[in-house]
Amino acid sequence: MASSAAGGAKYSNSFTLPGNDSTKALDLMKEAFPQQSGESATIVWKAKSGSVRDAAVEQKITGMLEKVAKLPKIGKVVGPYQPDGAAQISKDGRIAYAQITFAVSFQDIAVGDVKPLVDTAKTAGGDQLQVELGGAVVSFADEPPANISEIVGVIAAAVVLYFAFGSFLAMLMPLITALFSVGLGLSGIAVASHIIDVPEFSSMLGTLIGLGVGIDYALFIVTRYRTGITRGLAPEEAATQAINTSGRAVLFAGGTVCISLLGMLVLNLNFLNGMAVAASLVVLITMFAAVTLLPALLGVLKSRVLSRRQRRKLAERGPQTGEVKTLSARWSAFVERRPRVLAALALVVMVALAIPTFSLRLGFSDQGNNPSSTTTRKSYDLLAEGFGAGSNGPLQLVAVIRSPADSAALDTVVTKVRGVEGVAQVVAVPAAPGATLRIVQVVPTSSPQSKETSDLISHLRGDVVPDASRGSSLEVYVGGPTAISDDFAGALSEKLPLFIGVVVVLGFLLLMLAFRSFLIPATAALMNLIAVAASFGVLVLVFQWGFGADLLGVGKGPIEAFLPVIMLSMLFGLSMDYQVFLVSRMHEEWVRSADNATSVRTGLAETSRVINAAAIIMIAVFGAFVLAGVRATAMFGLGLAGAVALDAFILRTMLVPALMHLFGKANWWLPAWLDNRMPHLAVELPDEPLAVGGPMAADRAQEDDRLVPSKG
Repeated sequence: MASSAAGGAKYSNSFTLPGNDSTKALDLMKEAFPQQSGESATIVWKAKSGSVRDAAVEQKITGMLEKVAKLPKIGKVVGPYQPDGAAQISKDGRIAYAQITFAVSFQDIAVGDVKPLVDTAKTAGGDQLQVELGGAVVSFADEPPANISEIVGVIAAAVVLYFAFGSFLAMLMPLITALFSVGLGLSGIAVASHIIDVPEFSSMLGTLIGLGVGIDYALFIVTRYRTGITRGLAPEEAATQAINTSGRAVLFAGGTVCISLLGMLVLNLNFLNGMAVAASLVVLITMFAAVTLLPALLGVLKSRVLSRRQRRKLAERGPQTGEVKTLSARWSAFVERRPRVLAALALVVMVALAIPTFSLRLGFSDQGNNPSSTTTRKSYDLLAEGFGAGSNGPLQLVAVIRSPADSAALDTVVTKVRGVEGVAQVVAVPAAPGATLRIVQVVPTSSPQSKETSDLISHLRGDVVPDASRGSSLEVYVGGPTAISDDFAGALSEKLPLFIGVVVVLGFLLLMLAFRSFLIPATAALMNLIAVAASFGVLVLVFQWGFGADLLGVGKGPIEAFLPVIMLSMLFGLSMDYQVFLVSRMHEEWVRSADNATSVRTGLAETSRVINAAAIIMIAVFGAFVLAGVRATAMFGLGLAGAVALDAFILRTMLVPALMHLFGKANWWLPAWLDNRMPHLAVELPDEPLAVGGPMAADRAQEDDRLVPSKG
């Protein structure tokens, strides 16, 4: 933590991909115009009466732009009152804008560089003049108060834990472990950002997954520890048993999450590589804290992790023995009696939710999806009103001129592009005499995030530009922020099947190694795919089709391009957690009894309650991120919360056990030749016999009460 505080973070947010059109265009611009190739922003103003050409308005805006040009890291300012910006005034004269170009790239711009820009621009506003700002960097100034989502998520988790345990001290254990792990993990991410390219989004992702798995892992261990205490074990013995059983399962489950996250490395994209390493680092710290820090805390609290009532009951009646009739046990027996009906019902629900996934369209949200109260959204709306929706994401044709024939060919390209359907405006940027690099700005009629704009980019690259420049040595690249985003989305879409295949195969092999079975890992892989498809279906319904989007304060648009990869890696890992905790208990019983029905019934009865409690906590933590006010973050929150809910309440506690009852002893079959060649790995060791000194544990519970006043 000290090293991260001293060195700070150095995040990288580059979406560029080597070798494609948009990257080549960006590289050419950096070489030819280094002061104009950095991140851009827009200042938009609207005259509420009169015209932006009025002398008073022009004088006020010109003075403001001169101050903006002197701010640190500002490379160039092009206003509408200059010859270069003549096209930056709307036809009705009510709206105008200035283009601000930073001298540095996005990752080198801090919040402190953006605030002065916003404050200076806003000084020109007033009763008769509305001034707003747009651009990715300006979103810094529009961010909601920090940590709101985290605070809400932690409070919700605390409430669930209290009701699950009935003890204030037991509730604190998972929270302390998770918060410590997340804090240490975020510090590690900050340090790692100086070594590898780590996107800024990684800190949010690390917090989200760290809180979710950190609380869940601690919940599993504390639950096993409390069970040991109620069965008469001394605190030290209960802690040893909890770590030797649930602790081993936590290490295995955490390892599968890390492997799933690191599966992003197969895509070979710097943006995702850094995110995968950062998120895996948080999970790694979280699972080791669960088996080191948590047992130390349990050693301090001993039997005070039980509520007063539970300790009093233990002292009066002695250790709990025999099977306890609970709602989970009754549900498990019901699943055993009706496996076909429940399996069919679960499949119908999941398939119905998965259907919208076939309409999934990847892309990037534009600032038209931002909350209506933000200056970026107001800027977007003003530009769309004055110049059309496409003005919020113009394309750039970057041309390399080597001869007069190339110059003539570029004129032909410009003429052809003007006549293309979906193009609102084509403006050739004035160039110095003899310049070998020319820039032509193309404004689409559609918004940056729309499918029409994506189709236009493909049409220009594949048909219009090659046809118009044929017979010359002219090189034309379609670039600009909108084209960069479109290329990134396309690259991810192409590599998504490879990523899914790698993660599914790795998960299958790990579970086959753990449970010596072919059907169990195959079923788990299928369940994971169904859960992912259903969760994406929910995202398409809300964010792409717009059902309920207004309630969340987000607009309709494509699903963020990088979200499927990150969500898939997280969901495969988190789903594996529940599968491991559920089946490891079944496997333990199968080894003991060789009775499939008893194994499945006992495993479900003893784990479904804690799995459901863990799922509710994750839903609370992930769902709180919907409140962040950022569309991409809301997608993650809703997508993960929905996936966990479907996975825990439908798949793991209904469909999986129902199918295992139907499969019978085939669940545990593995070819002998393969079984003999595989190393043996026990996820959970069997419980040790109850200590002979069981009543002594009850005496210790009373002694703990006398020594330290309980808050439970």
